[in-house]
Amino acid sequence: MTIFVSGLWHLGCVTAACLSEHYRVIAHDMDPSVIEKLERGVPPVHEPGLADLVGRGLSAGRLSFTHDAGDAALADVVWMTYDTPVNDRDESDVAFIERGLVELLPHVQTGKLVIVSSQVPAGFTRHMEDVATAMKRDVSFAYLPENLRLGAALNGFRTPDRIIAGIRDQRDAERIGLLLAPFSKNIVWMSPESAEMTKHAINAFLATSITLINEIAGICESVGADVKAVELGLRSDARIGYLASLTAGSGFAGGTLARDLRTLSFLGNSANIETPVVDGVLLRNEVQQRWMERALLREIRTAGWKRIAILGLTYKPGTDTLRRSMAVDLALRLHAMNAVVVAYDPAITELPEYLARHFTLTEDIAGALEGADAAVVATNCAEFQGLTAASFHGMKARIVIDPERVLEGLIGADKSIRYVGVGLPD
Repeated sequence: MTIFVSGLWHLGCVTAACLSEHYRVIAHDMDPSVIEKLERGVPPVHEPGLADLVGRGLSAGRLSFTHDAGDAALADVVWMTYDTPVNDRDESDVAFIERGLVELLPHVQTGKLVIVSSQVPAGFTRHMEDVATAMKRDVSFAYLPENLRLGAALNGFRTPDRIIAGIRDQRDAERIGLLLAPFSKNIVWMSPESAEMTKHAINAFLATSITLINEIAGICESVGADVKAVELGLRSDARIGYLASLTAGSGFAGGTLARDLRTLSFLGNSANIETPVVDGVLLRNEVQQRWMERALLREIRTAGWKRIAILGLTYKPGTDTLRRSMAVDLALRLHAMNAVVVAYDPAITELPEYLARHFTLTEDIAGALEGADAAVVATNCAEFQGLTAASFHGMKARIVIDPERVLEGLIGADKSIRYVGVGLPD
């Protein structure tokens, strides 16, 4: 079986590399520079283990790269995996995905299967079926929502707990079942519209859980309760469960959850249906995203000419993605307040020019903390687990803002450190 994977950023690179362990894969992207790097085994985004897996696929001859859409004619399955662009309001540019599919459709052989895993609104697959019919292309479509987490994507693709598959007929179920057999036999079948809505609903549910526990955390701080204890109480309820998204912190960022909330709000408005829950989650999360700034300014009074250390810059640990990072947003806001901002992240060796004008990147944690008036622990990075209270004794003022309470067990007991976390009794 030959699979043509189109769109090579995080989703597409992981999909192509994991499929190449079992099939012949032709991986496609419209950007020749992305293809040139991948042919040398260099993915465009960091994901643990991905570069090695790409290299093995290339060496075995099962994985190749192209920027020629015509190579889709060689495939039994065409898989659309472009990450859907979003604007600053987390609204999706779905037209970008449609243009990519329209470019491919003339080359897809009659009777073949087109799988869409890009992040699209409910109704998109049916729309593309109509587009293909208008183009006189006899192909079938299926929607398989992506479910990959940055930093753990390879394991998520290889051993998913289940796979959602939106299809029209039994023939496509048989083809997809055969294709996905090396990864999972636990496939939840439904229509493409239901699969698209399931993706929206899952992210809306997760976003709501995160937003709820953050709101509870604020009340905990005022009444002397500890939100970590409350989280344990919630998880121990069988109706909620230990894997629930109930970790208080700075809210959700990166655009993934917010994109589906925005999509649901748009779909509701388009049908004249009010969506107060969805809209409320978005609004409350925007408030929570400023928690680090509010907590910091409460402790230092003013940011002007203060030296602020930020530990962790990326969108989340285990990646090198700075896009939509709350830590980067915080650094820029502090710079605008005339703070001297220094940052450290083990995944970042050099700041993009547009950020280097506003704050400094240090080579190690000690360099960031030395002489700092306050430190903000912005991500749950594994390297930070080696810190001790003594690591912060070189600071000018030992104020540590740690929203997710990553270091609570390591430094929280040191009375010389002013330690502040979300949902921690003051």
